[in-house]
Amino acid sequence: MTANFILHKTDGSARAGIFHTAHGPIETPVFMPVGTAGTVKAMTADAVRATGASIILGNTYHLMLRPGADRVAQLDGLHRMMDWPGPILTDSGGFQIMSLSKLRKIDADGVTFQSHLDGSAHRLTPERAMAIQHQLDATITMALDECTPFPATEDEARASMELSMRWAARSKAAFVVRAGYALFGIVQGSIFPALRHASAEVLTKLNFDGYAIGGLAVGEGQAMMFDTLDFTTPILPADKPRYLMGVGTPDDLIGAIARGVDMFDCVIPTRAGRTARAYTSRGVFNLRNARFGAEDRPLDPNCACPACTRHSRAYLHHLFRCEEMLGPMLLTWHNLQYYQHVMQTLRGAILAGHFATAAASIQAGWAAGDTI
Repeated sequence: MTANFILHKTDGSARAGIFHTAHGPIETPVFMPVGTAGTVKAMTADAVRATGASIILGNTYHLMLRPGADRVAQLDGLHRMMDWPGPILTDSGGFQIMSLSKLRKIDADGVTFQSHLDGSAHRLTPERAMAIQHQLDATITMALDECTPFPATEDEARASMELSMRWAARSKAAFVVRAGYALFGIVQGSIFPALRHASAEVLTKLNFDGYAIGGLAVGEGQAMMFDTLDFTTPILPADKPRYLMGVGTPDDLIGAIARGVDMFDCVIPTRAGRTARAYTSRGVFNLRNARFGAEDRPLDPNCACPACTRHSRAYLHHLFRCEEMLGPMLLTWHNLQYYQHVMQTLRGAILAGHFATAAASIQAGWAAGDTI
C-alpha cells in the first residue's frame, strides 16, 4: 500500500481520520497552507510549523518554471530545499490550465504553456507532470487534469471531464509507486450530477490513494458548491481521503467538513494577511480601518499567535499604514493559526460526537461581532 488512511470517527457526514505517509501522519480534517513556489508567503518554515500545520502545498507549474524540477532534485527535493520534512502535496498544474488560459494551448495529449515569466514554451503531459512531482519528492502527487471553468455548458463540462479522466488513467500508469507516497485522482464535472458521478466512477475503478474534488470555488458561489458536494462526496470511497481543492473561507470549511470532506487548501488566509484582512473568532477585520488605530487590545484574545499575544491592534494598524513588512508577516501567521485552530476544534468535536454544536458555536462567534 502506498499510503494508509484510517477513518477514526464520523459524526453525521463529518469525518475525523489520519493519513499515514512517508513524511509523517496527517490528522484530518486538515487545512494545507499554500506554498506555491516552495515557500508559504511571509512565513518561515518554523513559523508555519508553529501554527500547527502538518502538511503544505506546492505547485508543479510554478516550480517547473523556477527553479526547475532538475534543480529541486539536485537540492535533494522540495522537503530539504524549503526546510519542510513533513508531508507536501503538489498540485499538478491543472488549475493553471484554467487560470492561464490565454497563455496555453491544450490538446488531447497535454498542454503547452507560454511562461508568464519570459514567454518560453513549456509542455505538460500527464507523464511529465508525474515525473516533475517525482523529482520534487511530493508526498501526495496530483493527477494532471483540466480544471473546468465556471460557467460551462453541460457539453463543455463533459468534454473537459472526459479529457481529465483520460489523463487520470495516464497519470496512474506513469506514477512511481513507493511506500508512504500517494497519488490522488481529481473528480471533475462542474455542477452536473451525472458528470460528477461518471467521473467518480472512472477514478474509483482506477483505485487512487485519495480523491480530490476539483472545479469548485471558481465562481459558482457557496450554495452551489455545497449542492455539488452533497451529491459528490457520498459517491467517493469512504476508506480514502477526500480533498476539496482551493477552498476556502472558514465558513466554507465548516460546510464542506459537514459534507464529508477531509482536506483543504487555499490562498485566502495568506493573501488576506498580506492585505490587512484578519480572520478571527469574532469575524473578519480590515486592520487598515481607522478604528483600530487606538485599540490597545489583542486582535483576537482567543488566539495564541504572536500577533495576538505580543502586539496590539493599534500596532498592527500602524504597521500596515506604514507599509512595514512585519504587518503582513504577523497577520499571515495569525490567519494561518486561526485556520488551524478551527480545524483542530472541529476534529476534536467530531471525535467527541458534537460536531454540529462546535460548528454552530464558531459561527455564532462570527455573528456576534467584535464586542468587548
